[in-house]
Amino acid sequence: MKVPRRSFLHFVTTAAAFAARPVSVMAQSYPERPVRIIVALPAGSSPDIIARIIAAYLSIKLAQPFVIDNKPGANGNIGTEVALRALPDGYTLLQAIAANTVNATLYKHLNFNFVHDIAPVAGLVRIPQVMAVNPSVPATTVPEFIAYAKSNPGKLAMASGGIGGTPHVAGELFMMMTGVKMLHVPYRTNPRPDLLSGQVQVMFDTLPASIAFIRSGKLRALAVTTTARVPALPDVPALSEFLPGYEATSWQGLVAPRETSGEIINTLNKTVNAGLADAALKTQLANLGAVTMPMTPAEFGKFIGDDVAKWAEVIQFANIKLN
Repeated sequence: MKVPRRSFLHFVTTAAAFAARPVSVMAQSYPERPVRIIVALPAGSSPDIIARIIAAYLSIKLAQPFVIDNKPGANGNIGTEVALRALPDGYTLLQAIAANTVNATLYKHLNFNFVHDIAPVAGLVRIPQVMAVNPSVPATTVPEFIAYAKSNPGKLAMASGGIGGTPHVAGELFMMMTGVKMLHVPYRTNPRPDLLSGQVQVMFDTLPASIAFIRSGKLRALAVTTTARVPALPDVPALSEFLPGYEATSWQGLVAPRETSGEIINTLNKTVNAGLADAALKTQLANLGAVTMPMTPAEFGKFIGDDVAKWAEVIQFANIKLN
């Protein structure tokens, strides 16, 4: 199709003018079209649920659709790579998760560097885990558990949903800090039935998945893995009360490709943090067992870097390798 000369010149002039717009002007008008949030896990997963809640809030406050794009696979690495290879224009974000900082060491040949290739945007939530044991274990406190485990080396089996997952590395951190030895039993399917039956004795499980069993007495909660007690289980101590410095939570946040405009990052950060302070949104997240973690981009970047370093030490200490 032949384009009239006048229309062509108008198009060229308009495109040139747009390209010449200062970054600050473009950032001030951000967003001007829908924004994609990549979730590197399937629909219905915890990150997907949280992302949809945050996306709905951002859509209202920034007057453009924030849409979820699920790209699962390779423990989150496929979707992560897609997000970090996108244009750094603020229109592709990644729902970053704790697995990203574990994968940074666990996977030896990734096509990206998670710390180097991101622009941290905002922390979202922590999902507490809980050290839950089958009631057959003769320990009602963490010190009793440590003493029992040390006097019965290899007798206790620790379940997880797979090698390198947050429940696995949380348990390895516990063993590293206490000197306890447990047999790690990774599952490809749900490990909770075996935990409930006593075939395995302990699991560092996500709180939302295990709280009903704890409240019914089918499992015994010895501690939560956050640095402080959680409202859902106020009588259950934090592991840090016995092991100063222990912390292992499933966290979530937003990151963008490296070199995304600082003004766009700040716009998103300010809006997200306002949402995390909103009473209705905070309650909605709390009902899912999530604890909000508002941070500046710099604070979130440091948090990510520290998390990578922590799990690298645990992976090396425990010699964790993918099968």
